[in-house]
Amino acid sequence: MSTENCTECARHETLYHELDAFIEQNRHRPGVLIEVLHKAQSLFGFLPSEVQSFIAKRLDIPESTVFGVVTFYHYFTMKPRGQNQIKVCLGTACYVKGADKVLDRLKEELKVDIEEVTQDGRFSIHEVRCLGACSMAPVVLIGEKDFFGRVTPDEVPKILKKYRG
Repeated sequence: MSTENCTECARHETLYHELDAFIEQNRHRPGVLIEVLHKAQSLFGFLPSEVQSFIAKRLDIPESTVFGVVTFYHYFTMKPRGQNQIKVCLGTACYVKGADKVLDRLKEELKVDIEEVTQDGRFSIHEVRCLGACSMAPVVLIGEKDFFGRVTPDEVPKILKKYRG
C-alpha cells in the first residue's frame, strides 16, 4: 500500500471519528438523521454507501431509511462533487436560448460528463431545471453565488479560467 493510500485511510478514520462524536452528542434528539447526514456530507463531501451504513448502525435505524432520506432530498449526493460545482439551467427559456450548447462546451472543456468530477477534483457539471433568471437565459451558476447570464459557448473558456488560476 502506498503512503498516499495510508494517508487517505488515516484521513477517513479521522472523519469517521468526528462523525461518530457528532452522532453520539446528538443521537437522542428527535429527527436527528438529517442533521447527521448534513454533517457527514460536510465531512466526506458526499454520502457513499459505507457512510450511510455507518450512520444507520450508529443511529440504530435501517439502512433503507437512511438511503430513502439521502435519495429524497436533492441537497444530498452519493457521488463526489467538484470543488466548483457548475450548474447549467436547462429550463425552457435557457434551453431555447442555447443552454444545451453551453453545456456541451463545458463538457468538452472539462473533459467530463454531467455529474462527473474532473480528474483534479476542481469541477463538476450539474443540470438544473431553473435558476430563476429566465430574462438572462441561458444562465450558469458556479458554486452558490457566481452567476453568469446570457452565456454563449465561446464564453465558457473565459469563465473557467477564473477558477483554474
